[in-house]
Parts: sequence; C-alpha cells; structure tokens
Amino acid sequence: MTTLPIAHADRLSSPEVIANPYPYYRELRDHSPLNYVFLPAGAVAGIEEPIRAWALMKYQDVYSALRDHDTFASGRNPLAGKIAPKLALIQDDPPRHTRFRRLVNRTFTQKRIDALTPWIQAVTNELLDEMGSGEIDVIPSFAIPLPVKVIAKLLGIPGEDYFTLKRWSDAFLAFSSMAPEDRAISNKEMASYFGRMAVARRKHGAEDLITALVEAEVDGESLDDAEILGFCMLLLIAGNETTTNLLGNMLGILADRPELWKQLREDRSLVNAVIDETLRFESPIQRLPRNTTKDTELSGIKLPAGSIISVYYGAANRDPLEFPNPDEFRLDRGLHNHVAFGAGIHYCLGAPLARAEASIALNTLLDRFPRLERGSAPAVRQSTSLVVYGYQQLPLNLRASN
Repeated sequence: MTTLPIAHADRLSSPEVIANPYPYYRELRDHSPLNYVFLPAGAVAGIEEPIRAWALMKYQDVYSALRDHDTFASGRNPLAGKIAPKLALIQDDPPRHTRFRRLVNRTFTQKRIDALTPWIQAVTNELLDEMGSGEIDVIPSFAIPLPVKVIAKLLGIPGEDYFTLKRWSDAFLAFSSMAPEDRAISNKEMASYFGRMAVARRKHGAEDLITALVEAEVDGESLDDAEILGFCMLLLIAGNETTTNLLGNMLGILADRPELWKQLREDRSLVNAVIDETLRFESPIQRLPRNTTKDTELSGIKLPAGSIISVYYGAANRDPLEFPNPDEFRLDRGLHNHVAFGAGIHYCLGAPLARAEASIALNTLLDRFPRLERGSAPAVRQSTSLVVYGYQQLPLNLRASN
C-alpha cells in the first residue's frame, strides 16, 4: 500500500464552497484520490470541536465504503447522541440496524406511501392555489411546506406544529450558523416532543406512523421509545430536507432550460429521468460520516482503524470516470447507479416517498404553468450546512399563460 501526501483542504467548510462545491470537489479529486480535510465543530454528530477527516470523492471509493458497512461503520462514534440526538438507522450498524430495519419495514411501506398519494396531490394543489402566478420565491411558498406537511401527516403531528418541526430540522443541520448550546437546546426540544408523542400513542393509538411503530412486532421484538424517537427524528430531518432541496434544485435547473420545460409538458414519460438526473447533478445530501473499524485502504491510501471518513455523495455523482461529462444535465444517461440516496444497507428508506412527492409536484407544476423562468431577484444558495445542497431563496417567474 502507498500513502500519498496529505492535502489540508480547509475550504470545504467555507460558505462560498458550501454554496457551490462542485469546482472544489473537482480540484480535490484531481489532486489526490483521497484528501485529509478540515470539518468544523458539529459536522459529525456528537463532536462539537473541529476535526480532520478523510474525504472520499471518487465514485468507486464512495460506493465501496457505502457497501462495506463492516469496515466503514455508521454508529460506532462513542460521542454520537450525547449532544445531537442519535438518528435511527443511519447511525446504527448491524445487528441493531438489521433488527431495526426489519421492524420499520413493517410500518414504512410502499402501501402506506401509495395511500398517502391522493393527500399529497391535494396539498400540492392547495399550496399552488395559494402561491398563484408571477414572480414567486418557491422555497418558502412550496419547496419547504410540501415535504414538512407530508412528514407531519405521516407521523400524525397537528398542523399548528408544522413549522416548529422545520425550525428543529434546520437547527439540527446548522453547523456553522448556530451556537452549539443553542443547537443542543433545540435538539432537546425536538427529542422531548417526539418522546411525548410516543408515550401518548402507547396509551391511545391513532391512524399514523408513530402508532404503527409503537405496535410493530417481529418475532416477539418491538421498538422501545428511544428507537421510535430516533426514527421520528430521522424521518423529519432526512425526509423534509432531502425533498425540499430536491424540489428546489429541480426547479432551478428547469428554469434555466425552457426548452426542456416545454418538452416535459409534451412528454411526461421524461419526468422520472429529470428527477434522477437532478438527484445526480445537484444531490440534495452532499456528505455523511463514517468511521473505520479496522486498518484498510482505498485507492492505494492507508486508512487506519478509528479514522473519521466523510463520504461525499455529491462529489461521487460528478465523477467523470462514472458519469461522462458529469457537469452536463442530460436525460439520456439511463441512470441506475447514482448514490444520492446512498447504497448498501443504509440506502435511504424514504427514497420512494421523496420520488413520489417530486413526481406529483413536477407534474402539477407542468399542468399549471406553460412557462418557467428565473425571477428578477437573485437566487441564494444555502451556505451554512455541510450536509445539504439547495436554495435559501429561489425567485421564479411562473407563467400561467404563454
């Protein structure tokens, strides 16, 4: 095995790079297969101090790490859960992960998502009715409320609490824009809220996912309150953040391609290809951490046991060795290999729900608006979270007539 010189790639956590990471990903990937990078306080759950981590940016390295959960573990950080609450599944390893996923698979099913589809369509129509036409910032008016309302509906959360949920979700991911003590307070509020809901559902069930989780049982095993809490928080944070940024990124891409918008209005069979290429081209989730459980190597570089690994989904999805001309948005790729939703045992459980929401949203927008263009006000990318890639503001001109 060979070890290459370490590159201290500290700009990854700068607001400028968070807002536009792809040129820097390319620079780092061209420099070395792996780079030893700086991550600020809070970038890894439970570690509230700056750290160094190995950044995986080549597709094959990322895919290998995601598939090898024995070597690249998710839940073996001893500090995880002490400051930021532990998220179920994505911060769990087998055998706990295997048991948990088996129980959750009984409740978070395609049948449940299919049953929710008419409601998602109704909420989409309602939001677009309220939004109207003309120049509109689609992030606060559409891309944020739709996923939050869907997650709240699934969990049985009352409507008046929708945007409290969004505030908690934002705080969980606000690594550089929020003091650690304020994030900790917000995280405790969220944990307490879901904990109370789990207790309430054990006493009085309802037609919602929390009740289904409380009642789930496989071979005499069921979930305890801490596990239900962890899954509720995962669904809230991963579910709404992924879909909000998927929607915003997709609409921003299409606003720059009026001919593609016209083509989509005429041929809806392309909708799924647009969703998948958006997931590859502007991945909503950019990175997640892992830890090495033993000495290993990737691309000829030694990684000691106990190393912190930062797996860059967004960089892998722009690797030219896997995706020719990766900086072009194309619908002819026949995508089946992007890692926007992960891979292996940690493949995103909510991927079908995110796809359903994106499909309903895009088809409904195509029905209503013959034209979609950038607005006169500037779009603003979020620049505080290392995890997600999306817009803070996205003014678009939605034309109800040609």
